[in-house]
Amino acid sequence: MDELRELPVWALIVLPLILLAQSTWLFIDARKRTKYYWFWGLWGLIQTPMPPLLYILFVRKGWKPGKRADGERKE
Repeated sequence: MDELRELPVWALIVLPLILLAQSTWLFIDARKRTKYYWFWGLWGLIQTPMPPLLYILFVRKGWKPGKRADGERKE
């Protein structure tokens, strides 16, 4: 419990704002692109910065194994 007393007041204000903004963006954008929007929104509320990084990597960029940069699939 002493760790919370060592945290500055500005961090206690900024961190929830960052998590809320991140979660809102993930939820709204995932709703347009995938059916797992609740998952992305909730995960964005509890952790940072991993959820947006993985969302951008796997959902926004559409990374798929075996897909090349020119759009053709490897055989």
